[in-house]
Amino acid sequence: MKIKNTLNIGKTKFPMRGNLPVNEVRREKIWAENKVYEARQKLNEGKPTFILHDGPPYANGNIHIGHAMNKISKDIIVRYKSMNGFRSPFIPGWDTHGLPIEQQLTKMGKDRKAVGPVIWRKMADEFAHKQVKKQMNDFKRLGIAADWDHPYLTLMPEFEAAQLRVFGDMAKKGYIYKGKKPVFWSWSSESALALSEIEYHDVTSPTAYYAEQVKDGKGLLDNDTYFVVWTTTPWTIPGSRGISLNAEFKYSQVKPSGSDKKYIIATELLAHDAEIFGWSDYEVLAEFTGKDLEYITAQHPFYDDVELLVMLADFVTLDAGTGLVHTAPGFGEDDFYVGQKYNLEIAVPVDYQGKMTEEAGVDFAGVFYEDANAISLKKLSDQGVLLKQEDITHSYPFDWRTKKPVIYRAVPQWFASVADFRDDLLSELDNVTFSPAWGKKRLYNMLKDRGDWVISRQRVWGVPLPIFYAEDGTAILDPDIIEHVAKLVEENGSTYWFEKEPKELLPEGYTNEHSPNGQFTKENDIMDVWFDSGTSHQGVLATRDNLEFPADLVLEGSDQYRGWFNSSIITSVAATGHAPYKSVLSQGFTLDANGEKMSKSIGNTIEPNEITDSMGADIIRLWVSTVDTSQDVRVTMDGFKQTSDSYRKIRNTMRFLLANTSDFDSQKDQVAFADMTPVDQYFYARFNDLVAELKSAYDRYDFQAVNKSLMNFINVDLSAFYLDFNKDVLYVEAPNGILRRSVQTVLYKILVSLNKLMLPILPHTAEEIFEYLPNETGEFAYLTDMPEVEDLDHDSELLTRWTKFMDIRSAVNKALEVARNNDLIGKPAEAAVTLYLQPEQKELIDSLGQDIRVLLLVSQLELKSIADKPDTVDQFDDYFVEVEHAAGEMSPRDRMYHLDLGQDSDFPMLSKHEAQIVRDNFPEALDEGLE
Repeated sequence: MKIKNTLNIGKTKFPMRGNLPVNEVRREKIWAENKVYEARQKLNEGKPTFILHDGPPYANGNIHIGHAMNKISKDIIVRYKSMNGFRSPFIPGWDTHGLPIEQQLTKMGKDRKAVGPVIWRKMADEFAHKQVKKQMNDFKRLGIAADWDHPYLTLMPEFEAAQLRVFGDMAKKGYIYKGKKPVFWSWSSESALALSEIEYHDVTSPTAYYAEQVKDGKGLLDNDTYFVVWTTTPWTIPGSRGISLNAEFKYSQVKPSGSDKKYIIATELLAHDAEIFGWSDYEVLAEFTGKDLEYITAQHPFYDDVELLVMLADFVTLDAGTGLVHTAPGFGEDDFYVGQKYNLEIAVPVDYQGKMTEEAGVDFAGVFYEDANAISLKKLSDQGVLLKQEDITHSYPFDWRTKKPVIYRAVPQWFASVADFRDDLLSELDNVTFSPAWGKKRLYNMLKDRGDWVISRQRVWGVPLPIFYAEDGTAILDPDIIEHVAKLVEENGSTYWFEKEPKELLPEGYTNEHSPNGQFTKENDIMDVWFDSGTSHQGVLATRDNLEFPADLVLEGSDQYRGWFNSSIITSVAATGHAPYKSVLSQGFTLDANGEKMSKSIGNTIEPNEITDSMGADIIRLWVSTVDTSQDVRVTMDGFKQTSDSYRKIRNTMRFLLANTSDFDSQKDQVAFADMTPVDQYFYARFNDLVAELKSAYDRYDFQAVNKSLMNFINVDLSAFYLDFNKDVLYVEAPNGILRRSVQTVLYKILVSLNKLMLPILPHTAEEIFEYLPNETGEFAYLTDMPEVEDLDHDSELLTRWTKFMDIRSAVNKALEVARNNDLIGKPAEAAVTLYLQPEQKELIDSLGQDIRVLLLVSQLELKSIADKPDTVDQFDDYFVEVEHAAGEMSPRDRMYHLDLGQDSDFPMLSKHEAQIVRDNFPEALDEGLE
């Protein structure tokens, strides 16, 4: 009989290589066929509810790595909660209205104006559904467990109806109004934009210092005096209707040498500006305060019939310019409010495409606004009033979708008055937990400083504003009418609004005093898409039977403080008085190796499908747990390759556990904790602490801490210590002996529990491992529960003692390394070690109650008093360690050196202990002999 046949070599069919790209797809199909997600929900009925509400990604194109990081993070949380005592359904959502889809249709050669709004909307609907299906398949391939049969889409009639009802609640409370004031206008999108849709970039613009002649000086100024104003937008001069000064500033009237004109400039800026204008010498004739000059008028430089009124405004500063600001109420928010105060005309001589209108005059009509800069400058120069033109670089607002600059443009729009309930908004933040904690301050400041929300958009693909107009132009915001429209939309979808005439949309027989002839028109604008997704708390949480409002958690990128987090709490507090979420968890952006934002146009993206096709979804999922998602994350192929190495370590460790518990029956072979060897008790308790550690990290959504603790346990505690010395116990000891069964009890506990704890991160692999656990009941690992932290019956010093033992082990390992370098030994098994101990060190070893020789992997160990230490013994850390070559001969079975080889005549090559094991467990060896 061969000696190797007397060893308990573990066996398992669990493959060393996962072949994840192939096997994961098969497994996902099995999950779908067996409705594993639904089965988990069934198991959790009656348990406390935990709702993670999915912020809807926009339905356009395949998902990117940022989507993957976000959705995997959500899935880790939902899977953990579902296995840890909560009912945690997850409803995936999509944002399906808005400009990007319209732009895609245009790129496909479709003409919105040619086909009309109804057909255009149907094309957009079809396109959106295709994009949702594409992204849904991408998410499924990442192993996301969700109610894929019942997602929410913002284009769904029931969602749209709920959105209209939120609008109706806000209108009823007086929060909705129509006004004409400057808003961010995107000529590239042909629509107004909200602040949340704006991003800023540096641009170079032509600036102009120019003079405007006094017309009525109110007895203070003569007509040969000119106000020197400054602008960074010369194209807006056709809309100029005033000049703003600061009431407290001092202004000088000066006459440059050789000039027949006098000029008004802020005194503090005079020296600086005079140098710019080339005034080498000038005379100061008089000085006034801004207040003195109020209500003086000047002549518009382009139009004889337009006067400019001098006004006082706090926004005028001395940071740059002249202290006098060209004011066009139709082209700027500050300009608008000061113009409104002084009852100025709000001129807007630019159209929705950014082209100057006939109102600007024949020189400007039809010219794109940026090209109008040159026309304005030339006209000023021709009149001899352009004092200086220079280019400056400054921050300027851009449309975040089209990446084109926007303009301020005063047009009639519908607004939500945030100011009316701002105090309620800010106080509700105290009921929300934020992670990272700075998120609260960030959202607070955004809400505190946010102006009224422009909710109307001049587009077609979206939810209509449910507003009618009477014959005299009165807007009808009757809550009953809005509810009537909501019911129609709930039954027919929002395209119904565009298909039907006002009479067909209003209740039968409806009358209104403002329409004596019974004639009505309807609003053609749609709602801002942030109003769509921002009402998901009502369209999803409050309307689905298996969900609850408010959500326990929302998790999105940090850009959503100005986006979904923002619009959701505004609409929720406005409509219900409460925040729509209890906790907010935000993540950073995914960047390339150089810290640059990933972009397909740059070519620096890494697509999730690339990784799933080459490495597997579990590699992406494991990678998510390795990075600090609270900050911006750099994504590289090297990062995924390193993660793949970690995955192999996890897989091979679990394979070793499977192999070495393959003959272990947890029902009959398990050893009670009290009967385990001391080191097994220690390691069982150590793992119990790990269970608590991992569950705590999951509870606080710290996946990086989960990963670090898991990998440290596998690499340091398990592989480098417990499994290292226990290979001898597992392979050499009696198959059914208590020593081996004690170790197997610990290993099986780790195998089963660790697999459950890994499952939220590595669901495909955990399910594969589960198939090789015949002692475990149930069809799927996801249908089991998280391990509980056990209340173990051990003294409080158990872990402390064994932690101190690790210092002994470290010292011995250092001594063995020196001996190996000196060619005294090869492997630790060739060593005989003597420890010279202080009394307290000896007391520690005695308290372990364990033969530590086995743990040190040496053949012989002797413990002596420090008093017996020769001077030649070296100290390693706090221990004096002497290493010699082991005495005796090496057994071919356990590869250790023994002094009793040959004492058993039947098995002369084995130690006495080994011979007894073979005799008791392999009696055939007595007849056949060993070789």
